[in-house]
Amino acid sequence: MTRPWLSLVGLSLVGLLLSGCGGSSVPSGGCDGSCVSSSSFLSVVDVENIIAAAVLEADQRGVSATIAVSDRVGNVLAVYAMAGATSEVTIASPYPVTGGLENISFIPASLAAISKAITGAYLSSEGNAFSSRTASQIIQEHFNPGERNQPGGPLFGVQFSQLSCSDLTVRASAGQHGPKHAPLGLAADPGGFPLYRNGTVVGGIGVVVDDQYSFDANVFDTDISLDEVVALAGSRDLQAPADRRANRIVIEGKQLRYSDMSPVMVQSRGQPLPVFASLGGALLTVPGYSAGTIIPGQVFGRASSGVRPDNENFFPGRDAFVLVDGADAPRFPPQAATDGVGGLTLVEVTTLLDQALAVANRARAQIRRPLGSQARVTISVVDRNGVPLGLVRTRDAPMFGTDVSLQKARTAVFYSSGLAAAELQGVPDADYLGPVLVGGAPTVASSIDIADYVTALRTVLGRGTALSDGAVAFTDRAGGNLSRPYFPDGLRDAPPGPLSKPAGQWSPFSTGLQLDIVYNQLIGHVAFAAGLVAGDVSIGCSTISRTIPGGTADPLANGMQVFPGSVPIYRGGTLVGAIGVSGDGIEQDDMISFLAVHQTGEILPAINNAPVAMRADQLTPLGTRLRYVQCPQAPFLDSAEQTPCGGK
Repeated sequence: MTRPWLSLVGLSLVGLLLSGCGGSSVPSGGCDGSCVSSSSFLSVVDVENIIAAAVLEADQRGVSATIAVSDRVGNVLAVYAMAGATSEVTIASPYPVTGGLENISFIPASLAAISKAITGAYLSSEGNAFSSRTASQIIQEHFNPGERNQPGGPLFGVQFSQLSCSDLTVRASAGQHGPKHAPLGLAADPGGFPLYRNGTVVGGIGVVVDDQYSFDANVFDTDISLDEVVALAGSRDLQAPADRRANRIVIEGKQLRYSDMSPVMVQSRGQPLPVFASLGGALLTVPGYSAGTIIPGQVFGRASSGVRPDNENFFPGRDAFVLVDGADAPRFPPQAATDGVGGLTLVEVTTLLDQALAVANRARAQIRRPLGSQARVTISVVDRNGVPLGLVRTRDAPMFGTDVSLQKARTAVFYSSGLAAAELQGVPDADYLGPVLVGGAPTVASSIDIADYVTALRTVLGRGTALSDGAVAFTDRAGGNLSRPYFPDGLRDAPPGPLSKPAGQWSPFSTGLQLDIVYNQLIGHVAFAAGLVAGDVSIGCSTISRTIPGGTADPLANGMQVFPGSVPIYRGGTLVGAIGVSGDGIEQDDMISFLAVHQTGEILPAINNAPVAMRADQLTPLGTRLRYVQCPQAPFLDSAEQTPCGGK
């Protein structure tokens, strides 16, 4: 394998969740977010057939594969290894890199396959079908990869989401409701695809044939990918609708990639499937993911999946969806802050979420088809301690944005607070592991002092009190500017951003502070899932312990995010929280978060966006002005307004 990555929606739609398409047919033109039905799940027989189809293709090509299947909310339905399949993969970039996760060679192939399957399921929806190759294209230091002096990918950093230490993702031991986590985060290694039934996502498939877990550093050639062709064969009758695949979607004038292997390259197409019991491989037990059996998937949108309509009517008229636990109780209902005097009230939190839904339902989607669809996103609001005060989704929003929206909100409020410097200076070193086991156990090759990032940031900003004085309002767009391997973003002769890594140390597997602050927890979970240690890591990705009323909290409990879609919230000049949005184009995410706070301020004048003088775009480190938010032009479906964020 060569490796060089509503107002427009009526209230009646809520009642159509499980019958929107009418039986087993897809409406003319495809689905628009309402096609889920009672048959929108993978049965045990479906999973057996997916595995059998993949094995048939691998056999005909003379290779052995590890195959994972998930449902739409990340439940691992099965992991299967053919006889002779590689048991481990090496995490490695196509170019020389030291540090981070690079060159670790004891990662179970099962974990790589699971992350690929979940990536295909999580990045996709009824309006877009993205693969792990699509993910590769949009997370690298340039967009497109291989184009010098271009800014970083639009979802730069999304790979370090859906982490096992997250307080939002659900562990398998808690039940079948999602969203579940991905063992290696989201995957950029080709070989992960979404699975569709009648136009709606029902899961994902991930395949590992060779022993490299990497990404595609050159989108201008065509790879011969055994992982992809075996995964395509496994998807057989459950392939994404052609009109929804990434290659039909354009971002910044650039066509996205879906697969370098087309369905006509599948050698086993049209051949009868072998009987599952005759395949000759074995179902794998993967601690934390699979018990070595096949289980059926969940119907997305039913309470059992962990995502369902807003039956409590928290947000009347908005066609909203909420996360629920195994008892069907909302996990993140609107609530007042408990972070002290002046905190966000219940009315303020509810209004912020409601106004974000209102903006999203008017906004034109960037990554969805058909053209003219509304944006589909997840929205999170947090208090000054990063405690979630509410989370809500629009219909058919992709699952990845659920965890990411909370990451974005927490990152914005963390950087904007006066506590970030001291807390980062107190975080334990990131202990990078060596590439191989020594005496059957991982060993530490080097350690990274997290405090060094604070020093670097202060030097670049020319502010000796940065991150400790609370004087600057940071969005994820601003913090992301400082987290790129080139500053200014994309210019190859520029130095690295202070929160990133220099050339030779940076890669999608070694991003800087974003990875380093969660590294120990991420790799600790991998060691557990690999059977190297007995216990899993604790909840809380950064391990920061901040005292709050009634206990402690990790203000970055599900990690950090470094691509746009968040703003901090202020009461006058005082920080009170943040809002994060994820699931559509990053300009749409920026706009929804920014306008939600602005519109809330018009309804409840006590809160609003940061005073202009405090915003990070007033800073010009190294002569380059930081960005605060960037909103799209003419973004609404019901208005010709050109610049809705201007002057606000």
